[in-house]
Amino acid sequence: MSQDLLRPRRALVSVYDKTGLADLARALHDAGVAIVSTGSTAKVIADAGVPVTAVSDLTGFPEILGGRVKTLHPAVHGGILANRDEPGHLDTLAAHGIDAIDLVVGNLYPFSATVADPAVSEAQAIEMIDIGGPTMVRAAAKNHAHVAVVVDPDDYAAVISELSTGISLETRRSLARKAFAHTAAYDAAIVNWLQRDEPFPATRVDTWHKVEDLRYGENPHQPAAFYRRPVPSGLSSAPLLQGKALSYTNLLDADAAWRMATAFDEPCVAIIKHTNPTGIAVAADLAEAYPAALAGDPVSAYGGIVGCNRPVDGATAEQIIAVFTEVVVAPSFTAEARNVFARRKNLRLLEVSARGDAEPQVSSVTGGLLVQEPDLGVDDAAAWQVVTRAAPTDEQRRALAFAWQACRHVKSNAIVLASMDAGVGPAIVGVGAGQMSRVDSVELAVRKAGDRAKGAVLASDAFFPFRDGPDAALAAGITALVQPGGSRRDEEVIAACDEHRVPMVFTGRRHFRH
Repeated sequence: MSQDLLRPRRALVSVYDKTGLADLARALHDAGVAIVSTGSTAKVIADAGVPVTAVSDLTGFPEILGGRVKTLHPAVHGGILANRDEPGHLDTLAAHGIDAIDLVVGNLYPFSATVADPAVSEAQAIEMIDIGGPTMVRAAAKNHAHVAVVVDPDDYAAVISELSTGISLETRRSLARKAFAHTAAYDAAIVNWLQRDEPFPATRVDTWHKVEDLRYGENPHQPAAFYRRPVPSGLSSAPLLQGKALSYTNLLDADAAWRMATAFDEPCVAIIKHTNPTGIAVAADLAEAYPAALAGDPVSAYGGIVGCNRPVDGATAEQIIAVFTEVVVAPSFTAEARNVFARRKNLRLLEVSARGDAEPQVSSVTGGLLVQEPDLGVDDAAAWQVVTRAAPTDEQRRALAFAWQACRHVKSNAIVLASMDAGVGPAIVGVGAGQMSRVDSVELAVRKAGDRAKGAVLASDAFFPFRDGPDAALAAGITALVQPGGSRRDEEVIAACDEHRVPMVFTGRRHFRH
């Protein structure tokens, strides 16, 4: 039978993270709890002036193998696992002189943080695989009817507050859930490291840690939350410097904006709506790139998300706040920019320090997951094949390379029109995204571009199945095209371009984004 209230008499404390340890030890001592501990944990407790018994005194056996074996002993695990409602268990403890342990405080070696360092050796990683710690934590969590287990220093205060009245069963259950999640995530990190060279292992054991509950998902009737991997990266590591809480769609769009902006080496601004770009531009600096990106579709940019791949300065910030913007995501913001953005208190600022896009892409389907490696890198334009009689000029090649890189970030069927006429570098002038036919995407991009379609170049993320798409583009004044090629009707498409003396290149690679 579970104890409604547990007043611990003996605690086993063995932690890697010493945060709050001294204060916890003092509180336990003041509550009359005897403390057993190990190694460096025992030293911190003793240095805090709190009496502590070494685990070797409890077991009658010294720590061995450089500390690999210290708590793996019946005197420890018998004291933790004994069912206090089972007379036979209590008789066994008495027969072997084992004292019950009512509270276990333990957290594990920092395996995830260790292997996140690319310079770490295999031997160093192996030493961060904790054995006794997880065993002790799991034992206490299993027996939470009679034992409290604490794995997170953030929970010390709650446990201390209940010491005088007794730790409730509800608290112990909550702590046990957290303990099992802690060891499960730990084991998952080890498995993932051991199978790090297998892109698609037989078993996936991903674990995710909740960052926050969101107001709702895509619609107000859908509950939602934001989770991160064990080692935060990319958007999950970005502090919100200003503005109200982020929504589900804000986070999706902010991630898309960050990925698009950081896909280019030159200073780049990407303006996003519903994960598609209304405009992308590169220039000598962000202050020049922003107006060129805004000109891509100034109407759709209203209420959009802005992504920048350079620190945002005051001049760029002044331009951004002139248009209603939901979120700005960038590697950093100058003090001047922060002051400018402060004039729009609801505008969110996200500071992302790392791309974090090398992880596998995961999408859910009913009853399963789809996993693929991310579509990263820049295609080698020197390997592209000119398939028309006319060849692109150097300026057209630069615009085509820009449009091709941008195109991979647009929902398919994707068409991107880009131009050099901004005078500062290539910029998007029209986008066709998410249409059911490629010719519809071309017509949409041309309509969005208006007069700017004349003289622009076109990128298509997949091949043209018919010549109707190129015909619509050529009629609008497109001067060069880039596409993967590979259609059964490639010759018809090439003929359409040759009729207008317009160059077209094949990349041999598709960048479809469903």
